[in-house]
Amino acid sequence: MHTSPATLPGTGDAGGMNVVERCQAQALAELGHRVELVTRRSSPDDPDELELLPGVTLRHVDAGPPTPLAKSVIDDHIEEFSTGLARLAPSDVVHSHHWMSGVAALPVAQAWGVPHVQSFHSVAAPPGSPLSAGEPPESPRRVPGEAAVARGSQAVVAISAAEAQTVIDRCGADADRVSIVSPGVDQEMFRPLLPGEPCWSWSDGDPEPWPRGYVLIAARLEPLKGPDLAIQAVANLDPEIRPRLVVAGDASSAFAAYEQELHAMVGELGLVDQVTFVGAQPRTELARLLRGARVVLVPSHSETFGLVALEAAASGTPVIAASAGGLREAVAHGVTGQLMDSRRPEDWALALTRLLMVPGLLERMSKVSRVHARRFDWGWAAQRLVAVYRQLLAEAGQ
Repeated sequence: MHTSPATLPGTGDAGGMNVVERCQAQALAELGHRVELVTRRSSPDDPDELELLPGVTLRHVDAGPPTPLAKSVIDDHIEEFSTGLARLAPSDVVHSHHWMSGVAALPVAQAWGVPHVQSFHSVAAPPGSPLSAGEPPESPRRVPGEAAVARGSQAVVAISAAEAQTVIDRCGADADRVSIVSPGVDQEMFRPLLPGEPCWSWSDGDPEPWPRGYVLIAARLEPLKGPDLAIQAVANLDPEIRPRLVVAGDASSAFAAYEQELHAMVGELGLVDQVTFVGAQPRTELARLLRGARVVLVPSHSETFGLVALEAAASGTPVIAASAGGLREAVAHGVTGQLMDSRRPEDWALALTRLLMVPGLLERMSKVSRVHARRFDWGWAAQRLVAVYRQLLAEAGQ
């Protein structure tokens, strides 16, 4: 089978491919399928095509200037991306990731006479809702675009039951055409600390610079991800038990000043010596950070799944997360961590205090977290995707 996942954003590594897209492509290739990842050219140096690994080819098409663009302007180039995609050889199935890619790819798939599958990864928040507070205005094309691809695609693949409900209720997708394919986790990369293995440390050569260890938040620095809540929660801890807070992630291009606001908050709370910003980290370093943390905080206002919570579980690290969206599926409440209905920093501090102070609690959660994470496998996810594709091809008589 030859599938062509299309993704329009041209930011980040490999043209904006997120972890789910790259890992799904690799797992499909390992099952013997040929996958082409198509994305927008975001640099003059991007080649027309590049073999990422056996069976997976990355293709760049021209859509707007060959430079990184903010998401708020990328949708000005949807038609150009659609034109570039149409010039490629047809695939058996086109699977679009994100709404802009779907708007571009749906008419191409229809012209080719092949099924179109849509994955959203996020859906626009209703205007005026708490999820939209502090967020930049949505493109006026987004809501009608999401509805068009949700209703016009032969299948929608959601990453969680929470996302499935959203695309059905908010975008009008036919429930009979929606499938849930949960993400996997690399169990070799994301693993617990080995006996005698030093924890991650900010200072090279100093295996334990902080006697109370550290808790971690790993996310883009934008209001939706709630890093301010993580900082305030740590500030509310008793200084006698307070671990350091490590903040891993870069500021979103839509929130250029937000990181400085967080630094200012740290200063106002008197935590300058107890909060460390380390920026975006490569996957291998993120894995080291996760396995060395005592607790991982995921205070997002909304998550379609919350992959970092699953990666923390595979690392044997308990999680305190907002009870929002797919996080309710990634975290087993009371078993692999704690889900929080409250967004009061005092409540998060109480939950964190309990995990840190109840004898044996972190150790028990750590063991079960690893078992919980083994349920999520990229090979299984690829088999589920293939089943969706084959059903569509059978319905089309192909």
